Amino acid sequence: MTEWITQFILFFKDLSYAGLVIALSFEFVPAELVLPMAGYWVYLGDMKLWLAILAGTVGGTFGPLTLYALGRYGGRPMVEKFGKYFLIRPHHLDASDKFFEKYGSGVAFYGRFVPGIRTVISIPCGMAKMNVFKFSIFTFLAMLPITSLYIYLGFKLGSQWEHVDEIVKPYIVPAAVVFLGAFGLYVLLKRWKRRTALNKS
Repeated sequence: MTEWITQFILFFKDLSYAGLVIALSFEFVPAELVLPMAGYWVYLGDMKLWLAILAGTVGGTFGPLTLYALGRYGGRPMVEKFGKYFLIRPHHLDASDKFFEKYGSGVAFYGRFVPGIRTVISIPCGMAKMNVFKFSIFTFLAMLPITSLYIYLGFKLGSQWEHVDEIVKPYIVPAAVVFLGAFGLYVLLKRWKRRTALNKS
């Protein structure tokens, strides 16, 4: 499977940065594989680092928009019917629904850092008819550091780019905890300010 996806990605290499955007627009193609490979292309001198990061971030924003649209215009029945083509299972939907109910629209940003949630979180955002511009901005801002990390490590590892995921994986859960903790603190602070304003009025 990994070999087939690698060949699929290589098909877009001749399109340079546009090919990187297109490859990442397919949600069934794991960014964890595409981005380190792009870093390797930077290592080879085929791409510029900052342009690869920009293209990767844009592609990483376009991809989730397909699942957002599926959730917004098709609803859960449509997702359950066609989700398998995006490697999405019912338990993924249940987890993302609960996550969205708990944290609200901010999950379009924070959900990208949570394993098992980051891909499917676009669906409940669409089903809730979250503003598409807001969704896109949150997704772009979340994908920027993720894309930068994977491409930079792929660049630094060079021909060993395939080992990037092994390096990043141990830090994903701690990073997710930090981001979720920060978001929880933000929500509490916002509620406290709102209550303070109401009490003053």
